[in-house]
Amino acid sequence: MTLQADEATPVPRTDTTPPSPPTAAAPVLIPEPAPVAVGGSTTPRPAPGDGTFAALRIRNFRLFLSGQIVSLCGTWMQTIALGWLVLSLGASGTALGLVTAAQFLPVLLFGPYGGLIADRTDRRQLLMITQTGSGLAALALGVLDLTGTARLWMVAVTAALIGLCNAVDNPARQSFVQEMVGSDVLPNAITLNSVTVNAARIVGPALAGLLILAVGTAGCFLLNAASFGAVLIALRRIDTAALHARPMTRRAPGQLREGLRYVWRTPALRVPLLMMLVIGALSYEFQVVLPLVARHTFGGTATTYSMLTSAMGAGAVAGGLLVARRRRFGVRPLGVIAAGFGIVLLAAAAAPTLPLEIAMLVLVGAASVAFISTGNATVQLAADPAMRGRVMALWSVAFLGTTPVGGPIAGWVAQTFGARAGLMLAAGAALAAAAYALSPRRSA
Repeated sequence: MTLQADEATPVPRTDTTPPSPPTAAAPVLIPEPAPVAVGGSTTPRPAPGDGTFAALRIRNFRLFLSGQIVSLCGTWMQTIALGWLVLSLGASGTALGLVTAAQFLPVLLFGPYGGLIADRTDRRQLLMITQTGSGLAALALGVLDLTGTARLWMVAVTAALIGLCNAVDNPARQSFVQEMVGSDVLPNAITLNSVTVNAARIVGPALAGLLILAVGTAGCFLLNAASFGAVLIALRRIDTAALHARPMTRRAPGQLREGLRYVWRTPALRVPLLMMLVIGALSYEFQVVLPLVARHTFGGTATTYSMLTSAMGAGAVAGGLLVARRRRFGVRPLGVIAAGFGIVLLAAAAAPTLPLEIAMLVLVGAASVAFISTGNATVQLAADPAMRGRVMALWSVAFLGTTPVGGPIAGWVAQTFGARAGLMLAAGAALAAAAYALSPRRSA
């Protein structure tokens, strides 16, 4: 199936009938520009989406991304600090998995409703609310830790409040990217956003390692709370007149079921979402497995954990910049990437020394961002604009909302059979998803 790239000004739907799904889960091709005659020959006209940094030509997206990278550095600092705080409170790997699950359980329970809210409301204003809520939750963690009153249940409750904000924030933020850039450069914008996340994964953990050694984990939580101000400033400065029009979904009964039915009968959406359901549950539990790899496999400290996380981030940035120029998306390319992801995870599980583990995690990071970016672009390009918030909510549920199930499983496996077994579990899930996508027996 070939999708039209120009969906910048969709016509609002006036009925409640679900849009017709694409007829096949074939690769999505971003149309090439028409050639221009030059001296008797034809030269391809540069497309709006051409170039590794094409989306950065759009002011609103530049503003948004600049705020994001500051806030994401704080978020990665908090991720490192949260895992280390839980272990410092004497918790086991299983307990760490349960705290992680508490953060993502709201995404599983309320994610689809968050997508419906994103379809019904002004996404920029909605993001300002969710980002403020996340900042206040980070501040609460910092105060609890700083005053020495933090207990495991308090950390879990605060993590759940962060997850509640994320249940609405994730679909709104991902859908808002299309409003800023339109469909011409949407895949490029998605990939650059992933690169930003992983650039922050390099900086944030490195700062966290230094800060934890200097002042403790509380400093990470407090700096993260302050970092949300950068996103709020960026969102306030966005030129709303330059945003691309989108259909606003009116309240009506059965809209959540309508979105679920639409996804299920659309192969170009169903297959990537099922793949992410498996991979998101078991392959992306790095916040559970890597602290155990750092502490138990290599006898390291918070700095070791930061090094492992930063290695993944470095690989993800490099991989993202390569993927940013891709113009081909779909189920089959996604299956090939998932297979590569599984193979490098197996290599990381077998790495005998810390330097080799770091090298393998660079490759894991590259494969990880390639899978996320390709899957995200495939789903967004295949989704009807009127359904995009609900579709991306299901993507967030598959990616993040499965952690309440996968986190404790990964933590138990790593605690019982060794941290390397957690990486082997992740590899098996990725390879299983790849086999499903690439199977000739899979029905469209």
